[in-house]
Amino acid sequence: MEPNLGTLNLLVGIIAAANVLEALAIIGIGVAAFVIYKRLSELVTTLEAKHVAPAMVRVNAILDDVNGVTSKVREETERVDQAIHSTMDRIDDTADRVRWNVRAKTSRLIGVIRGARVVIEELLHPRTQNQRA
Repeated sequence: MEPNLGTLNLLVGIIAAANVLEALAIIGIGVAAFVIYKRLSELVTTLEAKHVAPAMVRVNAILDDVNGVTSKVREETERVDQAIHSTMDRIDDTADRVRWNVRAKTSRLIGVIRGARVVIEELLHPRTQNQRA
């Protein structure tokens, strides 16, 4: 067998052509990927500008309103709590005064009733002179 350089050159040419085609395909895929990336970046920017940014503005406004309402509710809750505590303190104070006044007035009445009971007991159960001494 004699080496035939023509066949070898043909095979090397085919391999070189295949490598060139592969290189062109890789470059084409790279360019296509860059174009897709560019379009997706523009799409994301457009979506963000048209939809996400206005939605965020509305969400922030809602959160500000919620924060304001929460602050107002907290203030009102503290005010009502203070009013309830103040009212309870006044009621306790009034109850103490009423209790003291009732005791003061009823103690005289109880004294009179006890005295009357002793008098009645003495009248109903007279003691003899031996028992008194």
